[in-house]
Amino acid sequence: MPRRTLAGTVQLSGTGLHTGAHTMVRLSPAEPGTGIVFQRDDLPGSPRIPARIGQVQATERRTGLASGKATIDTVEHLLAAAHAWQLDDLLIAIDGPEPPILDGSFQPWFEAFERAGFAEHPGDPATLRVAEPFTVREGDAYYVVAPGTGLQLTATIEWDHPMIGRQSVNFTITPTVFRNDIASARTFGFVREVAGLQQRGLLKGASPEMAVVLTDTGVVAGALRWPDEFVRHKLGDIVGDLSLLGARIDARIIAERPSHQGNVALARALARRALRTDPTRLDIGSILKVLPHRFPFLLVDRIIEIEPGVRIVGIKNVTVNEAFFQGHFPGHPIMPGVLIVEAMAQVSGMLLMRNFDSPESKVVYFTALDGVRFRKPVLPGDQLRFEVEVLQVRGGTFRTRGKAFVDGQIVCEGEMMATLRPR
Repeated sequence: MPRRTLAGTVQLSGTGLHTGAHTMVRLSPAEPGTGIVFQRDDLPGSPRIPARIGQVQATERRTGLASGKATIDTVEHLLAAAHAWQLDDLLIAIDGPEPPILDGSFQPWFEAFERAGFAEHPGDPATLRVAEPFTVREGDAYYVVAPGTGLQLTATIEWDHPMIGRQSVNFTITPTVFRNDIASARTFGFVREVAGLQQRGLLKGASPEMAVVLTDTGVVAGALRWPDEFVRHKLGDIVGDLSLLGARIDARIIAERPSHQGNVALARALARRALRTDPTRLDIGSILKVLPHRFPFLLVDRIIEIEPGVRIVGIKNVTVNEAFFQGHFPGHPIMPGVLIVEAMAQVSGMLLMRNFDSPESKVVYFTALDGVRFRKPVLPGDQLRFEVEVLQVRGGTFRTRGKAFVDGQIVCEGEMMATLRPR
């Protein structure tokens, strides 16, 4: 499977649902390996915000992303259309804080991508495959995840409203299915909620043309596009939120009462528990070319995901043959907490040094640790997954936040400061 991007460029403009800002969006091809990236052309330096799960900063009534001070709101409709077309690399330039809501459905974005056309280019797409079942619960939202071929989604919602009641749909996401059964389903809301949401800074640009607006007994104006348009839209939102994994997904997912907050929790669980194939992964040979550490202090086995300058994910397989188990509680071996932090710092160092040419000539010195917490012992046989994101870059000084997981449960977290020096 080659990677896919757009063949040309296309523009859409309109008003944002929550910010009320009038914006122009330009959808363009991107270089292989770029992923899907938003670019705020209205801000100094045109900062970029990767469309990735680590950038999520808002989940109330929409999904919003942030990178530093740059934010982008209500990305789920645009991203759902991109994911349905299996786009791997895409630049989304926008001159404001939120893409236009248009008619409240996914269809204008889906059709815009089609107008631009598609192109294949070098590289393999990242894929995510579920190997064993698990469940996710977040608030009222509940998800059952199992192995599957392609992205197979079942969504069920229930509202005490005569137009909704209990609705359920089941689709395997392909461009044809998305076009025929999901794309034109609109977002919806209730008249009684508008004032309260506007007081919280939401729905500043709302109008009846942007959504299905419900009274306590019916629809304010117009007709539904399907009797179950509500659940179809909710299923489309799941597609958009799961696109933040930056991968094509093989999974069977059953969603009960899905929400943006729940969808993001689902995406994070998939990131930690599914099997990822990613062209950005680095094996131990590549790691040895960058890190100066050697046995017994090299504590990274693989890098499985990199967003340059933003985020990195690394793996450490803990075996009973580790040198430290000989003296650290031999009768009850656990990995020393200080070495968990060291391993996390080494993963962070891989991310930092990949920002510079000739990394073999440099070394990362860590200068401070803050807020380090140990949540659970790490035992022989465990696999540590380290997720590290960049918080701040100032000159040659970096601040990062790291988390370590075993079987999806956090075992350690903390912030790190480092500086890069000639070796």
